[in-house]
Amino acid sequence: MTLRVAVQMDPLHSINIAGDSTFALMLSAQERGHELWYYDVASLAWESAGDGGRVTAWCAPVERLERKAGDHYALGAAVKLDLGDEIDVVLMRQDPPFDLGYITGAHILEKLKGRTLVVNDPESVRNAPEKVYVLDFARFMPPTLVARRIEDVREFHRRHPGDLVVKPLHGNGGKAVFRVPADGSNLGALTELFGQVWKEPFMVQPFLPDVAKGDKRIVLVDGAVAGAINRKPGEGEFRSNLAVGGSAEATELTAKEQEICAALGPELRKRGLVFVGIDVIGGEWLTEINVTSPTGIVAIDRFNGSDTAGMIWDAIERRHGEMAAEITG
Repeated sequence: MTLRVAVQMDPLHSINIAGDSTFALMLSAQERGHELWYYDVASLAWESAGDGGRVTAWCAPVERLERKAGDHYALGAAVKLDLGDEIDVVLMRQDPPFDLGYITGAHILEKLKGRTLVVNDPESVRNAPEKVYVLDFARFMPPTLVARRIEDVREFHRRHPGDLVVKPLHGNGGKAVFRVPADGSNLGALTELFGQVWKEPFMVQPFLPDVAKGDKRIVLVDGAVAGAINRKPGEGEFRSNLAVGGSAEATELTAKEQEICAALGPELRKRGLVFVGIDVIGGEWLTEINVTSPTGIVAIDRFNGSDTAGMIWDAIERRHGEMAAEITG
């Protein structure tokens, strides 16, 4: 089965081909013989046409992909495509921030429902931002506060003395994550800063010393565990994200992590969240459910000898076949 695949992503020339998950997915699609198109979310449009309207984007055909630094792709001239009629699958893979532009793009892609398979499902992506959806599974989380007022933060700190971690609700890649010392000396200033820079509340949690042992990224494909890596902070850092200098190592799941995945799996599958990365600290504390543009599959496959991109395409092809069967009756 050959699929026509449009990839909504950040500029192809700027990606790190050694570790980029989207590039790995595109290489896997190319190996399967799928027809690949590339477009920027800025070219996404909706226009009225009959009762349902049409969703279009200026897409460039991907003529070649290879792991060759400085020459990893070749594109043809961009043309305007109807994503409902001329594309079978859209991969929604541009990086956050999860802002109004991101949300609007998800709204537009949602208009393709029943015609073109969008992965991950745009309605679910819109309703399940990383640090908000995880609140549905609070029983697996460390003590957590989502608020704006300094009074609420200080009260939380009194109940959970010690160092705190403060982070933006819609951040990504470990950006703007701060550790506050146990005396709370910069808590007021940091709360003021977050209130001025972001309109939404921020998240506060006790600092978990076990983060020094690593922050585990577990990838689930259509609700099933595909693999995991342990990300360890770099020297002088407490953040373990690979984007800020963390390093990866092979790992196995603890019994608690298996319990977490078993609880999440059916919900992710039901929501059409095919490719998801969850973060767990200390083998037991769930901190994020990444659905917007999850990463980590290249490192997982390197350590485990697995083919996570292939698993994702198996799931996409299966879902597309089911959708096509429903359309034809």
